[in-house]
Amino acid sequence: MFPVGPAPWPRLRVLWALWALLVVLLAPWRLWAIQETQECTWQVVLNNLESVGKNDAIDHFVDQELYTVDKVFDLLVDAPIDRDEVRGLGADEWERPWSCTLLGSGHLLTISLQTYLGFPYYLKINYSCTGEVSSEALVRKGHLTGLKPVVLVTFQSPVNFHRWKIEQLQIQMEAAPFRSPAERCDAEEVCLMSWYTPMPIKNGSVVMRVDVSSNGLGPFIPNKRFHVNINGFLERGRDHELQFTVGNELFHLIPRHFVNVPSRPLWYTVDQTPVLILGGIPEEKAILLTDTNFKDFFLVELSIDSCWVGSFYCPQASFTATIYDAIATESTLFIRQNQLIYYFTGTYTTLYENNHGSERWVRVLANECIKRLCPVHFHSNGSEYVMALTAGKNEGYVHFGTITDGLVSFKLLPRDRSVCNAILVDNCSITWAVFIAGDYNLLMLVEIVGPTSSKYFQVVSYDLVSDYLVVLYTIPEFIPDARGLEFLMILGTESYTNFPMVPKGMSYNPYNNLLLIWGNFLLQSFNSENFIYLADFPKELSIKYLVNSFRGDMAIVTENEEIWYLLEGSYQVYQLFPSKAWEVYISLQVLQQSSRYAPNETMVTLFYEDNKLYQLVYLIDNQQGRLIKRLMPVEQLLMYQQISKEYVLERQGSHLTLSFSNFCPFTVMRLQELPNPQIYTRQERYRAQPPRVLEPWGFHSENSLAVYQGLVYYLLSLHSKYDKPYADPVHDPTWRWWKNKKQDQDYYFYLANNWRSTGSVHVDMTSYEKIYDLKAENELPERIFLDKGTSYSFSVFLTTRKPEVQHGPSFQVLSPVDLAVVLADPDCIEAMVKEKVLVNRNSVLFWVTLSDKRSCFDQGISGHHLMKTSMLVKVLGSSGHCFQNTNRGPRMQSNLMVPVLIGCPPGKRLAFDITYTLQYNRVQNKHYFDCVKVDPEMPCFLFRDIFYPFFLIQDLVTGDSGSFQGSYVLKVVGGGPTLDTIKEYSEEEIYRFNSPLDKTGSLIWTTENTTTTEDLAFNIMSHNSLGIEWLCLENSPCHDTIPHNIFAPEFFFKVLVSNRGVDESTYCDYQLTFLLHIHGLPLSARRAFLILLVSASLFVGLVILYIVCCLLSPYMVKVCNILRWKINSIIGLESNYTYSTPSDSRAFSHSGTVSWRSSRLNSRVVYKGAEENKAET
Repeated sequence: MFPVGPAPWPRLRVLWALWALLVVLLAPWRLWAIQETQECTWQVVLNNLESVGKNDAIDHFVDQELYTVDKVFDLLVDAPIDRDEVRGLGADEWERPWSCTLLGSGHLLTISLQTYLGFPYYLKINYSCTGEVSSEALVRKGHLTGLKPVVLVTFQSPVNFHRWKIEQLQIQMEAAPFRSPAERCDAEEVCLMSWYTPMPIKNGSVVMRVDVSSNGLGPFIPNKRFHVNINGFLERGRDHELQFTVGNELFHLIPRHFVNVPSRPLWYTVDQTPVLILGGIPEEKAILLTDTNFKDFFLVELSIDSCWVGSFYCPQASFTATIYDAIATESTLFIRQNQLIYYFTGTYTTLYENNHGSERWVRVLANECIKRLCPVHFHSNGSEYVMALTAGKNEGYVHFGTITDGLVSFKLLPRDRSVCNAILVDNCSITWAVFIAGDYNLLMLVEIVGPTSSKYFQVVSYDLVSDYLVVLYTIPEFIPDARGLEFLMILGTESYTNFPMVPKGMSYNPYNNLLLIWGNFLLQSFNSENFIYLADFPKELSIKYLVNSFRGDMAIVTENEEIWYLLEGSYQVYQLFPSKAWEVYISLQVLQQSSRYAPNETMVTLFYEDNKLYQLVYLIDNQQGRLIKRLMPVEQLLMYQQISKEYVLERQGSHLTLSFSNFCPFTVMRLQELPNPQIYTRQERYRAQPPRVLEPWGFHSENSLAVYQGLVYYLLSLHSKYDKPYADPVHDPTWRWWKNKKQDQDYYFYLANNWRSTGSVHVDMTSYEKIYDLKAENELPERIFLDKGTSYSFSVFLTTRKPEVQHGPSFQVLSPVDLAVVLADPDCIEAMVKEKVLVNRNSVLFWVTLSDKRSCFDQGISGHHLMKTSMLVKVLGSSGHCFQNTNRGPRMQSNLMVPVLIGCPPGKRLAFDITYTLQYNRVQNKHYFDCVKVDPEMPCFLFRDIFYPFFLIQDLVTGDSGSFQGSYVLKVVGGGPTLDTIKEYSEEEIYRFNSPLDKTGSLIWTTENTTTTEDLAFNIMSHNSLGIEWLCLENSPCHDTIPHNIFAPEFFFKVLVSNRGVDESTYCDYQLTFLLHIHGLPLSARRAFLILLVSASLFVGLVILYIVCCLLSPYMVKVCNILRWKINSIIGLESNYTYSTPSDSRAFSHSGTVSWRSSRLNSRVVYKGAEENKAET
């Protein structure tokens, strides 16, 4: 670290001989460490399934469909993977189909869970070091020394929180070594190899950050971040080659497209845009397009009609093909050519249930004269926005565009009258517009032409909700005279120069409420009414655009391509380019023979990425042009400026010594006592390791990589399915995966150690888990979420140079450093700072506590409509003066800006505690009767029993789960006798079925609790409530339910539980909707009487029938006997005729006589037997 503080640096002295010897001995080791630290870097590319193992294959994220890896898992017959469990089957259950799977924050691509699925891409990981010729040898060396890359994939939460759940999800994976099969090596066991991990995707997210780090073994390689985004503007043609849907790719960068062409701003929705575009290529309808933040890029000629529509209300002096304005959002691209604007929606099946992708560029506002597009950098209310400023017939209006799920709509604002009419002027023009999403407020920079043709500017505010328009501020006509001051408060009493103020645009930071008006000046305000003039910016220059990091600093680009730098919260503006510091830096780069700088270069754009400033520059070196992305060394330039200005030549003896002054008031700054970050950052993290392969060298095969894909997919699917109304007995998404296999863990471990695992793959159950105990690093988190009344505490340790001691009646040590905490919204949050001076260590320790004041936010759904604010921690007098040397270069200290989001944090939910509810109901009711057909996922409750519901507050981030102790309102909002007949009730029906004030006999339930809402409309429940008694009165939907079988009627109630308006302990509006299965419903009196009557009638009828049968049975027997005799007689007579012939009449006569006598005798015997039976009875 450079020595810091107002005191001069130590003078150079002659070293002692022993010290010199020690330095010489240690120098080689030090040089080796520096080389290993600074010169190695990770290399990550995307490979599809067909490219695995190929050396130079680089793919772009186009395919979004999953594929099955079922056949690979079929080989794992003796592994802890239970195929039936994965398919959603329990013991003794038939296979049931799943229509979809929630993966992260919403539905996965609609596909059956009956198969294992894999993702369409892998991440291929290597590393390289400068000075090394063979990167293959480096990778082999790293593998043999135990190096394994660790990949952390962070999914960006979606814009539309109405469709997808808001969550901060990460998955940490260890890369698997894979030997390339492209070439065979006879001399070596390993020739070409790389590491691979699955590249997972999650519906609702199209932006992914990939952080690669080392496992701590092998060579030291600094962590590196990559952006892997889905490109919805590419598609595969018939020959499976990639082609653009927005136009045709141009494969040659022509120097005239970039050389001496003015730079232009890069506009996009912050943190949400997967594809960035940049126009401004002269006389070409082409744009630069990238899905990797300009790590690589495409030059695309757009397929637009390039119409030139000029008219009397929209005069056009000339026609050009240049794309002037280009804005990228999460799914849609906007461009302006001449006075026309177009948009194109990409194909993102992970964002929409139905594909809204465009087939061609769509021209909107075709009858309008659009002079400028203005970006809206932040999304809100589930949508993104863009603004088009008009000229001609609709001068004074703004076309306000809304993008929701790729669907674009525009509306004209203000609604009733133009801005000119509202501020009572005849001639005005809107120069710029800024939308403040949190307040639904539109700020407009309006140019007004007075009666004498004099121009002046006003800042006008328009409320989109109330349609109210008001003038906030009138900008002075001339630049104030600061008289040597760094800044000047504009009060109206100051003197002015002869330089006119020419405003050109505005910029607004929603985190600290900083509004900047820029042109040939800089005005800043934190309330949009009182402005401060920053005098360090030269009035002779004119600003072309601002680049805001929204984290406390910004860059300024002027019309002559100068770059300036401003730290928010300070008033000093620094010139970065051109400057003496830049010349020093370039000279050092030339000495190092850097290929990223050239004598002839042109800046294309300037933008922030991960809080660092980057340039997109076109270089011409050896008559070869190339476009590169490089880091803008802000910290080094500020250091060089400080050194070049503050140095002194002093004579010591016979020679001059050079000493420098550093105005940083401290030498060491450390953050301490930081709490565990997850409870504040709301990051959910899973860990997955590759399956163990039974191969001597540890190399994976394509099959084992496919198993890795399936395991990662199922881990994320468990995460998504866990967000269900009924809480599991164990609060962990992975519990269901291994709950039936944990007892056999030692057996599978034995098989793996003896190389007997099937498929040569061993799946370790402990390698797939959710992490709840991440430890804090020595820096403030990226953002902080605060719930109602919660606080965030940490300490700042500062080592000073000269402690100030005050002598007097009491000895007191005064700190020469002061710590300030600047709050953007002091009405909403508060900060408390405690100081402790450590005399013996020449240091000061500050304890900082940031707390919510319970006053600025109403209740909301988890992660929805959060209020943006910020906290700035700064050491007074240190802005732009304090730096810390790291292995990644110098880092600025003393200005720590942290965004704060107030509201219900993501990852908190209300769940139905079915386990404790069953236990408590069994104890209170002395029994429990489940349904005849048992469903373990939805147990039944008996109608006549008192129902005691209990709920859990579960934190999906920290793993905490506890009983909900607050108040809530319970409503039945739907229901039906079967799952297929459930219907939603209207608001009027919900009131009648649930309100104790209902007089129509429609109540479904009641309770003995007397606490109600303020309007007495609904009962207020809590965990101490006396329970629910089911009524199902005459006019309720569950009254007189018809049974479908011999069992008692059943009914499914759709129940809504919400604490909104009745629980003041949290900002969270916990809304839980779940199905409650009630059986044993009673029948209505009328239907019961009818059933009784029918049943009694049937019973009586059966008894009467029995008696009748008993009385008539003798007669029926007699009738049957007579009937039988007659039948026998007829049969005998027919047989007698059968044996007689006409030729022997005698025989016939004899035979007939015998037959007659025989039949008569038989009849007598029968009759006599009947008489005897009758006598006996």
